[in-house]
Amino acid sequence: MAISTSPRSRNAGARTYLPTDDSRDDLVDFARLLHESSAEPHKGAALRAPDGSERPIPEELFAILEQVADALANGSGVTVAPNDMQMTTQQAADFLGVSRPTLIKYLEDGTIPFDKRGRHRRVLIRDVVTFQEDFRVSRRAALREMARGTQALERQQAASAGA
Repeated sequence: MAISTSPRSRNAGARTYLPTDDSRDDLVDFARLLHESSAEPHKGAALRAPDGSERPIPEELFAILEQVADALANGSGVTVAPNDMQMTTQQAADFLGVSRPTLIKYLEDGTIPFDKRGRHRRVLIRDVVTFQEDFRVSRRAALREMARGTQALERQQAASAGA
């Protein structure tokens, strides 16, 4: 059997992995094992192939494996998708947890880039993820600013009450 060395040709589409009831105990044990080994640096981490050969893996891939194992052990599914995968507007809206009309507003005002083929808009998953990360950062900044304002107001009220 020929083995492709190109990761792209193996499975270029998105794939969702869901834990089964039968695999839950094994997944929990595996996640625990990964966390126990994460007390040490991940340098030298390797995967053992079915034929017994070991393949070194980068630290970043080890961290990804930990996150996937945790999600599966907790009963959550995990979707692996290429960064350049196109999504429909409904898929993107579902991913972001917003309505489709709200997503369309983000597309039309240029907040999220998109391609239009005929009447259909398509967005890249990387653009949706970038929007999501930027939104989280701006939301955190706004919450910090509100907390500062609240603290300043409380200090003013305390000073007024003490005067």
